[in-house]
Amino acid sequence: MPPETLVTGQILSFAASPFGTPTPGDAADVHEAVLIRDGRIAALGQAAALSAQAPQAQRVDLGDALICAGFVDAHVHYPQTAMIASWGKRLIDWLNAYTFPEEMRFGDPGYARGIADRYFDLTLANGTTTCVSYCTVHPASVTAFFEAAQARRVRAVAGKTCMDRNAPADLCDTAQSAYDQSKALLESWHGVDRLSYAITPRFSPTSTRDQLAALGALWGEHPDCLMQTHLSEQTDEIAWVRSLYPEARDYLDTYEAHGLLGARGLYGHAIHLEPRERDRLREVGAALIHCPTSNTFIGSGLFDMAARMAEGQRVGLATDTGGGSSFSMLRTMAAAYEIGQLTGTALHPAQLLWLATAGSAEALNMGGQIGNIAPGMEADLVALDLASTPAIAQRSARANDIWEALFPTIMMGDDRAVKRVWIAGVPI
Repeated sequence: MPPETLVTGQILSFAASPFGTPTPGDAADVHEAVLIRDGRIAALGQAAALSAQAPQAQRVDLGDALICAGFVDAHVHYPQTAMIASWGKRLIDWLNAYTFPEEMRFGDPGYARGIADRYFDLTLANGTTTCVSYCTVHPASVTAFFEAAQARRVRAVAGKTCMDRNAPADLCDTAQSAYDQSKALLESWHGVDRLSYAITPRFSPTSTRDQLAALGALWGEHPDCLMQTHLSEQTDEIAWVRSLYPEARDYLDTYEAHGLLGARGLYGHAIHLEPRERDRLREVGAALIHCPTSNTFIGSGLFDMAARMAEGQRVGLATDTGGGSSFSMLRTMAAAYEIGQLTGTALHPAQLLWLATAGSAEALNMGGQIGNIAPGMEADLVALDLASTPAIAQRSARANDIWEALFPTIMMGDDRAVKRVWIAGVPI
Protein backbone atom coordinates (compact mmCIF):
# COMPACT_ATOMS: atom_id res chain seq x y z
CA MET A 1 0.00 0.00 0.00
CA PRO A 2 1.46 3.43 -0.93
CA PRO A 3 1.92 5.93 1.91
CA GLU A 4 -0.80 8.15 0.39
CA THR A 5 -4.14 7.25 -1.17
CA LEU A 6 -6.68 9.67 -2.65
CA VAL A 7 -10.22 8.28 -2.62
CA THR A 8 -12.95 10.05 -4.56
CA GLY A 9 -16.68 9.57 -4.21
CA GLN A 10 -19.30 11.08 -1.91
CA ILE A 11 -17.25 11.48 1.28
CA LEU A 12 -19.53 12.02 4.27
CA SER A 13 -18.13 13.69 7.38
CA PHE A 14 -20.08 14.68 10.50
CA ALA A 15 -19.45 18.19 11.83
CA ALA A 16 -21.87 17.76 14.76
CA SER A 17 -24.37 15.35 16.23
CA PRO A 18 -27.57 15.27 14.16
CA PHE A 19 -29.47 14.81 17.41
CA GLY A 20 -28.42 18.32 18.47
CA THR A 21 -29.03 20.00 15.12
CA PRO A 22 -32.44 21.50 14.22
CA THR A 23 -32.15 20.00 10.72
CA PRO A 24 -30.37 16.66 11.20
CA GLY A 25 -29.01 16.53 7.67
CA ASP A 26 -27.10 19.76 8.28
CA ALA A 27 -24.86 17.97 10.80
CA ALA A 28 -22.81 16.42 7.98
CA ASP A 29 -20.85 17.63 4.98
CA VAL A 30 -20.21 15.81 1.72
CA HIS A 31 -16.80 16.18 0.09
CA GLU A 32 -15.40 15.06 -3.24
CA ALA A 33 -12.30 13.33 -1.92
CA VAL A 34 -10.40 12.14 1.12
CA LEU A 35 -6.62 11.85 1.37
CA ILE A 36 -5.30 8.97 3.46
CA ARG A 37 -1.73 9.07 4.72
CA ASP A 38 -0.06 6.42 6.87
CA GLY A 39 -3.36 4.92 8.00
CA ARG A 40 -5.03 8.19 8.98
CA ILE A 41 -7.20 10.84 7.40
CA ALA A 42 -4.90 13.60 6.16
CA ALA A 43 -7.39 15.92 4.45
CA LEU A 44 -10.87 16.29 2.97
CA GLY A 45 -11.98 18.52 0.16
CA GLN A 46 -12.16 18.97 -3.58
CA ALA A 47 -10.52 16.25 -5.64
CA ALA A 48 -8.44 18.64 -7.74
CA ALA A 49 -7.03 20.45 -4.72
CA LEU A 50 -6.12 17.25 -2.87
CA SER A 51 -4.60 15.77 -6.03
CA ALA A 52 -2.38 18.81 -6.37
CA GLN A 53 -1.47 18.54 -2.68
CA ALA A 54 -0.49 14.87 -3.05
CA PRO A 55 0.47 14.28 -6.68
CA GLN A 56 2.07 10.88 -5.94
CA ALA A 57 -0.98 9.50 -4.14
CA GLN A 58 -2.62 6.39 -5.49
CA ARG A 59 -6.01 7.39 -6.90
CA VAL A 60 -9.11 5.31 -6.11
CA ASP A 61 -12.26 6.55 -7.86
CA LEU A 62 -15.48 5.08 -6.48
CA GLY A 63 -17.90 7.14 -8.52
CA ASP A 64 -21.18 7.82 -6.73
CA ALA A 65 -20.47 5.51 -3.80
CA LEU A 66 -21.05 6.99 -0.37
CA ILE A 67 -17.91 6.75 1.73
CA CYS A 68 -18.30 7.07 5.48
CA ALA A 69 -16.52 5.93 8.62
CA GLY A 70 -16.57 2.19 9.17
CA PHE A 71 -19.39 0.94 11.34
CA VAL A 72 -18.85 0.66 15.10
CA ASP A 73 -20.77 -2.20 16.75
CA ALA A 74 -20.88 -1.41 20.46
CA HIS A 75 -22.23 -4.69 21.91
CA VAL A 76 -21.76 -8.20 20.51
CA HIS A 77 -21.26 -11.76 21.72
CA TYR A 78 -18.88 -13.32 19.22
CA PRO A 79 -19.28 -16.78 20.87
CA GLN A 80 -22.91 -16.72 19.74
CA THR A 81 -21.98 -16.47 16.04
CA ALA A 82 -22.89 -20.06 15.23
CA MET A 83 -26.22 -19.96 17.09
CA ILE A 84 -27.58 -16.70 15.67
CA ALA A 85 -31.29 -16.84 14.77
CA SER A 86 -32.19 -19.56 17.29
CA TRP A 87 -35.96 -19.89 17.51
CA GLY A 88 -38.60 -19.15 20.03
CA LYS A 89 -37.24 -18.19 23.45
CA ARG A 90 -37.19 -15.15 25.70
CA LEU A 91 -34.03 -14.06 27.44
CA ILE A 92 -33.58 -16.44 30.36
CA ASP A 93 -34.84 -19.53 28.52
CA TRP A 94 -32.80 -18.48 25.47
CA LEU A 95 -29.63 -18.36 27.58
CA ASN A 96 -30.26 -21.81 29.02
CA ALA A 97 -31.41 -23.45 25.78
CA TYR A 98 -28.94 -22.00 23.32
CA THR A 99 -26.30 -19.65 24.71
CA PHE A 100 -24.84 -21.57 27.62
CA PRO A 101 -24.50 -24.89 25.73
CA GLU A 102 -22.71 -23.09 22.89
CA GLU A 103 -20.44 -21.12 25.21
CA MET A 104 -19.29 -24.34 26.91
CA ARG A 105 -17.64 -25.31 23.61
CA PHE A 106 -15.21 -22.40 23.96
CA GLY A 107 -13.14 -24.35 26.46
CA ASP A 108 -11.57 -25.73 23.26
CA PRO A 109 -9.11 -23.07 22.00
CA GLY A 110 -9.32 -24.42 18.46
CA TYR A 111 -13.09 -24.04 18.40
CA ALA A 112 -12.77 -20.50 19.77
CA ARG A 113 -10.26 -19.59 17.06
CA GLY A 114 -12.52 -20.91 14.32
CA ILE A 115 -15.54 -18.93 15.52
CA ALA A 116 -13.46 -15.76 16.02
CA ASP A 117 -12.19 -15.99 12.44
CA ARG A 118 -15.71 -16.57 11.15
CA TYR A 119 -17.07 -13.64 13.17
CA PHE A 120 -14.56 -11.15 11.76
CA ASP A 121 -15.01 -12.44 8.20
CA LEU A 122 -18.76 -11.88 8.49
CA THR A 123 -18.63 -8.49 10.12
CA LEU A 124 -15.94 -7.02 7.88
CA ALA A 125 -17.99 -8.12 4.88
CA ASN A 126 -20.80 -6.01 6.35
CA GLY A 127 -18.63 -2.93 6.83
CA THR A 128 -18.07 -3.19 10.59
CA THR A 129 -14.56 -2.03 11.44
CA THR A 130 -14.78 -1.81 15.25
CA CYS A 131 -16.63 -4.08 17.68
CA VAL A 132 -17.01 -4.58 21.41
CA SER A 133 -17.48 -8.23 22.32
CA TYR A 134 -18.27 -10.39 25.29
CA CYS A 135 -16.18 -13.56 25.22
CA THR A 136 -16.88 -16.60 27.42
CA VAL A 137 -15.66 -17.49 30.89
CA HIS A 138 -12.64 -19.19 29.27
CA PRO A 139 -9.52 -17.02 28.99
CA ALA A 140 -8.70 -18.82 25.73
CA SER A 141 -11.84 -17.34 24.18
CA VAL A 142 -10.47 -13.84 24.81
CA THR A 143 -7.08 -14.76 23.38
CA ALA A 144 -8.72 -16.20 20.25
CA PHE A 145 -10.76 -13.06 19.70
CA PHE A 146 -7.86 -10.66 20.17
CA GLU A 147 -5.54 -12.73 17.98
CA ALA A 148 -8.12 -12.74 15.18
CA ALA A 149 -8.62 -8.98 15.53
CA GLN A 150 -4.89 -8.35 15.64
CA ALA A 151 -4.31 -10.38 12.46
CA ARG A 152 -6.84 -8.18 10.64
CA ARG A 153 -5.53 -4.94 12.21
CA VAL A 154 -9.02 -3.96 13.38
CA ARG A 155 -9.83 -1.89 16.43
CA ALA A 156 -11.56 -4.21 18.89
CA VAL A 157 -12.63 -4.35 22.52
CA ALA A 158 -13.37 -7.54 24.46
CA GLY A 159 -13.34 -9.15 27.87
CA LYS A 160 -13.74 -12.47 29.66
CA THR A 161 -17.37 -12.91 30.69
CA CYS A 162 -17.55 -13.45 34.45
CA MET A 163 -20.28 -15.54 36.15
CA ASP A 164 -20.18 -17.32 39.50
CA ARG A 165 -23.84 -18.39 39.91
CA ASN A 166 -27.06 -19.17 38.02
CA ALA A 167 -25.17 -20.71 35.11
CA PRO A 168 -23.82 -24.20 34.30
CA ALA A 169 -20.89 -25.23 36.48
CA ASP A 170 -18.61 -25.40 33.43
CA LEU A 171 -19.26 -21.71 32.78
CA CYS A 172 -18.77 -20.47 36.33
CA ASP A 173 -15.65 -18.98 37.82
CA THR A 174 -15.33 -17.41 41.28
CA ALA A 175 -14.93 -13.89 42.54
CA GLN A 176 -11.19 -14.44 42.88
CA SER A 177 -10.61 -16.24 39.60
CA ALA A 178 -12.73 -13.67 37.74
CA TYR A 179 -10.49 -10.94 39.14
CA ASP A 180 -7.24 -12.82 38.56
CA GLN A 181 -8.00 -14.01 35.03
CA SER A 182 -9.46 -10.68 33.94
CA LYS A 183 -6.42 -8.87 35.30
CA ALA A 184 -4.01 -11.20 33.52
CA LEU A 185 -5.84 -10.80 30.22
CA LEU A 186 -6.03 -7.05 30.68
CA GLU A 187 -2.28 -6.85 31.29
CA SER A 188 -1.61 -9.00 28.22
CA TRP A 189 -3.87 -7.25 25.72
CA HIS A 190 -5.06 -3.80 26.80
CA GLY A 191 -3.46 -1.15 24.61
CA VAL A 192 -1.68 -3.64 22.35
CA ASP A 193 -1.93 -2.50 18.72
CA ARG A 194 -5.59 -1.47 18.29
CA LEU A 195 -6.98 -3.64 21.10
CA SER A 196 -8.64 -2.66 24.37
CA TYR A 197 -9.88 -4.68 27.32
CA ALA A 198 -13.37 -4.41 28.81
CA ILE A 199 -14.08 -5.71 32.31
CA THR A 200 -17.12 -7.92 31.75
CA PRO A 201 -19.61 -9.13 34.36
CA ARG A 202 -22.37 -10.70 32.26
CA PHE A 203 -25.15 -9.26 34.39
CA SER A 204 -26.15 -9.10 38.04
CA PRO A 205 -28.16 -12.36 38.13
CA THR A 206 -25.07 -14.42 37.23
CA SER A 207 -22.67 -12.69 39.63
CA THR A 208 -22.61 -12.70 43.40
CA ARG A 209 -22.01 -9.54 45.34
CA ASP A 210 -18.44 -10.68 45.97
CA GLN A 211 -17.77 -11.10 42.26
CA LEU A 212 -19.27 -7.73 41.37
CA ALA A 213 -17.16 -6.13 44.09
CA ALA A 214 -14.00 -7.85 42.83
CA LEU A 215 -14.62 -6.63 39.28
CA GLY A 216 -15.47 -3.15 40.58
CA ALA A 217 -12.13 -3.15 42.39
CA LEU A 218 -10.34 -4.19 39.20
CA TRP A 219 -12.01 -1.37 37.28
CA GLY A 220 -10.97 1.04 39.99
CA GLU A 221 -7.37 -0.11 39.51
CA HIS A 222 -7.62 0.26 35.72
CA PRO A 223 -10.01 3.17 35.11
CA ASP A 224 -8.86 3.59 31.50
CA CYS A 225 -10.56 0.29 30.64
CA LEU A 226 -14.14 0.03 29.54
CA MET A 227 -16.63 -1.99 31.57
CA GLN A 228 -19.52 -3.73 29.80
CA THR A 229 -22.61 -5.45 31.16
CA HIS A 230 -26.37 -5.79 30.63
CA LEU A 231 -29.06 -3.65 32.22
CA SER A 232 -32.87 -3.77 32.26
CA GLU A 233 -33.31 -5.81 29.11
CA GLN A 234 -36.58 -7.58 30.05
CA THR A 235 -39.17 -7.07 32.76
CA ASP A 236 -38.86 -10.63 34.09
CA GLU A 237 -35.10 -10.16 34.30
CA ILE A 238 -35.65 -7.03 36.39
CA ALA A 239 -37.93 -8.99 38.73
CA TRP A 240 -35.24 -11.66 39.04
CA VAL A 241 -32.65 -9.03 39.93
CA ARG A 242 -35.02 -7.60 42.55
CA SER A 243 -35.36 -11.03 44.16
CA LEU A 244 -31.59 -11.60 44.19
CA TYR A 245 -30.71 -8.11 45.45
CA PRO A 246 -33.61 -7.05 47.70
CA GLU A 247 -31.49 -4.32 49.28
CA ALA A 248 -30.87 -2.54 45.95
CA ARG A 249 -32.79 0.59 45.04
CA ASP A 250 -33.08 -0.64 41.44
CA TYR A 251 -31.21 -2.74 38.88
CA LEU A 252 -28.51 -0.11 38.27
CA ASP A 253 -27.84 0.03 42.00
CA THR A 254 -26.58 -3.57 41.94
CA TYR A 255 -23.70 -2.26 39.81
CA GLU A 256 -23.32 1.12 41.47
CA ALA A 257 -23.03 -0.39 44.96
CA HIS A 258 -20.06 -2.48 43.78
CA GLY A 259 -18.05 0.13 41.88
CA LEU A 260 -19.43 -0.73 38.44
CA LEU A 261 -20.98 2.59 37.42
CA GLY A 262 -18.86 5.11 35.57
CA ALA A 263 -18.24 7.17 32.47
CA ARG A 264 -16.50 4.29 30.72
CA GLY A 265 -19.36 1.89 31.42
CA LEU A 266 -21.36 0.35 28.57
CA TYR A 267 -24.83 -0.79 29.61
CA GLY A 268 -26.45 -3.03 27.01
CA HIS A 269 -30.18 -2.69 26.23
CA ALA A 270 -31.25 -0.36 29.09
CA ILE A 271 -34.86 -0.45 27.92
CA HIS A 272 -36.92 -0.43 31.12
CA LEU A 273 -35.08 2.18 33.20
CA GLU A 274 -36.40 3.87 36.33
CA PRO A 275 -36.10 7.67 36.64
CA ARG A 276 -33.29 7.35 39.21
CA GLU A 277 -31.37 5.05 36.88
CA ARG A 278 -31.67 7.45 33.98
CA ASP A 279 -30.54 10.34 36.15
CA ARG A 280 -27.48 8.49 37.45
CA LEU A 281 -26.45 7.20 34.03
CA ARG A 282 -26.62 10.71 32.63
CA GLU A 283 -24.81 12.23 35.62
CA VAL A 284 -21.81 9.94 35.31
CA GLY A 285 -21.73 10.04 31.50
CA ALA A 286 -22.21 6.30 31.04
CA ALA A 287 -23.31 4.88 27.68
CA LEU A 288 -26.55 3.07 26.89
CA ILE A 289 -26.18 0.59 24.04
CA HIS A 290 -29.27 0.19 21.87
CA CYS A 291 -29.67 -3.32 20.41
CA PRO A 292 -32.79 -3.05 18.25
CA THR A 293 -32.77 -6.35 16.34
CA SER A 294 -32.11 -8.24 19.58
CA ASN A 295 -34.78 -6.35 21.47
CA THR A 296 -37.41 -7.35 18.92
CA PHE A 297 -36.10 -10.87 18.24
CA ILE A 298 -36.10 -11.87 21.92
CA GLY A 299 -39.18 -9.79 22.71
CA SER A 300 -37.51 -7.45 25.20
CA GLY A 301 -39.23 -4.16 24.49
CA LEU A 302 -38.82 -0.83 22.70
CA PHE A 303 -35.90 1.48 23.51
CA ASP A 304 -37.07 5.09 23.29
CA MET A 305 -34.18 6.71 21.44
CA ALA A 306 -35.75 10.16 21.14
CA ALA A 307 -36.51 10.35 24.86
CA ARG A 308 -33.06 9.16 25.88
CA MET A 309 -31.34 11.64 23.56
CA ALA A 310 -33.59 14.48 24.70
CA GLU A 311 -32.60 13.87 28.32
CA GLY A 312 -28.89 13.94 27.43
CA GLN A 313 -27.88 10.29 27.48
CA ARG A 314 -24.94 8.93 25.51
CA VAL A 315 -26.18 6.16 23.23
CA GLY A 316 -24.42 3.65 21.00
CA LEU A 317 -25.85 1.18 18.49
CA ALA A 318 -25.21 -2.56 18.32
CA THR A 319 -26.17 -5.80 16.60
CA ASP A 320 -25.99 -7.85 19.83
CA THR A 321 -24.93 -10.94 17.89
CA GLY A 322 -26.37 -13.55 18.35
CA GLY A 323 -29.46 -12.36 20.26
CA GLY A 324 -29.60 -9.87 17.42
CA SER A 325 -30.68 -11.43 14.17
CA SER A 326 -28.10 -9.91 11.81
CA PHE A 327 -24.38 -9.17 11.55
CA SER A 328 -25.22 -6.05 9.53
CA MET A 329 -25.21 -2.56 10.98
CA LEU A 330 -27.39 -1.53 8.02
CA ARG A 331 -30.06 -3.96 9.21
CA THR A 332 -29.51 -2.67 12.74
CA MET A 333 -30.09 0.92 11.61
CA ALA A 334 -33.26 -0.21 9.87
CA ALA A 335 -34.51 -1.84 13.06
CA ALA A 336 -33.66 1.30 15.04
CA TYR A 337 -35.76 3.30 12.59
CA GLU A 338 -38.70 0.92 12.93
CA ILE A 339 -38.53 1.02 16.73
CA GLY A 340 -38.34 4.82 16.52
CA GLN A 341 -41.57 4.78 14.55
CA LEU A 342 -43.23 2.62 17.20
CA THR A 343 -42.09 5.00 19.96
CA GLY A 344 -43.23 8.11 18.10
CA THR A 345 -40.12 9.46 16.37
CA ALA A 346 -38.97 8.80 12.79
CA LEU A 347 -35.19 8.89 13.09
CA HIS A 348 -33.52 10.80 10.26
CA PRO A 349 -31.02 8.90 8.06
CA ALA A 350 -28.28 11.21 9.37
CA GLN A 351 -29.16 10.20 12.93
CA LEU A 352 -29.13 6.50 12.06
CA LEU A 353 -25.76 6.68 10.32
CA TRP A 354 -24.32 8.79 13.14
CA LEU A 355 -25.44 6.22 15.71
CA ALA A 356 -23.67 3.46 13.77
CA THR A 357 -20.44 5.45 13.45
CA ALA A 358 -19.65 8.58 15.46
CA GLY A 359 -22.29 7.97 18.13
CA SER A 360 -21.07 4.48 18.94
CA ALA A 361 -17.46 5.69 18.86
CA GLU A 362 -18.31 8.38 21.41
CA ALA A 363 -20.08 5.79 23.56
CA LEU A 364 -16.79 3.86 23.63
CA ASN A 365 -14.84 7.01 24.54
CA MET A 366 -13.09 6.67 21.16
CA GLY A 367 -14.66 9.61 19.38
CA GLY A 368 -11.26 11.15 18.74
CA GLN A 369 -9.97 8.04 16.99
CA ILE A 370 -12.75 6.35 15.01
CA GLY A 371 -16.31 6.86 13.82
CA ASN A 372 -15.86 9.86 11.54
CA ILE A 373 -13.87 11.03 8.53
CA ALA A 374 -11.89 14.01 9.78
CA PRO A 375 -8.21 14.96 9.73
CA GLY A 376 -6.20 12.93 12.22
CA MET A 377 -8.76 10.15 12.59
CA GLU A 378 -7.90 6.53 11.92
CA ALA A 379 -8.80 5.65 8.33
CA ASP A 380 -11.37 2.90 8.93
CA LEU A 381 -13.82 3.48 6.09
CA VAL A 382 -16.65 1.81 4.23
CA ALA A 383 -17.85 2.58 0.72
CA LEU A 384 -21.56 1.95 0.17
CA ASP A 385 -23.11 1.27 -3.22
CA LEU A 386 -26.38 3.19 -3.08
CA ALA A 387 -27.79 1.13 -5.95
CA SER A 388 -26.72 -2.36 -4.85
CA THR A 389 -29.98 -4.10 -5.82
CA PRO A 390 -32.66 -3.29 -8.40
CA ALA A 391 -35.16 -2.38 -5.67
CA ILE A 392 -32.72 -0.02 -3.98
CA ALA A 393 -31.48 1.43 -7.28
CA GLN A 394 -34.93 2.38 -8.54
CA ARG A 395 -35.76 4.15 -5.29
CA SER A 396 -32.44 5.97 -4.84
CA ALA A 397 -32.66 7.19 -8.45
CA ARG A 398 -35.55 9.42 -7.38
CA ALA A 399 -33.64 10.97 -4.46
CA ASN A 400 -33.39 14.72 -4.10
CA ASP A 401 -30.45 14.73 -1.67
CA ILE A 402 -27.82 12.43 -0.17
CA TRP A 403 -30.05 11.38 2.73
CA GLU A 404 -32.94 10.38 0.50
CA ALA A 405 -30.42 8.43 -1.61
CA LEU A 406 -28.97 6.69 1.46
CA PHE A 407 -32.22 5.77 3.21
CA PRO A 408 -33.21 2.88 0.88
CA THR A 409 -29.81 1.29 1.53
CA ILE A 410 -30.33 1.64 5.28
CA MET A 411 -33.76 0.04 5.07
CA MET A 412 -33.13 -2.64 2.42
CA GLY A 413 -29.36 -2.98 2.18
CA ASP A 414 -27.11 -5.86 3.19
CA ASP A 415 -23.52 -6.96 2.54
CA ARG A 416 -24.10 -6.45 -1.21
CA ALA A 417 -24.13 -2.71 -0.53
CA VAL A 418 -20.63 -2.81 0.97
CA LYS A 419 -18.44 -1.96 -1.99
CA ARG A 420 -15.13 -1.59 -0.18
CA VAL A 421 -13.74 -1.53 3.36
CA TRP A 422 -10.51 0.04 4.58
CA ILE A 423 -8.81 -0.85 7.87
CA ALA A 424 -6.33 1.82 8.96
CA GLY A 425 -6.12 3.00 5.36
CA VAL A 426 -5.61 -0.45 3.86
CA PRO A 427 -8.37 -1.93 1.65
CA ILE A 428 -9.48 -5.45 2.45
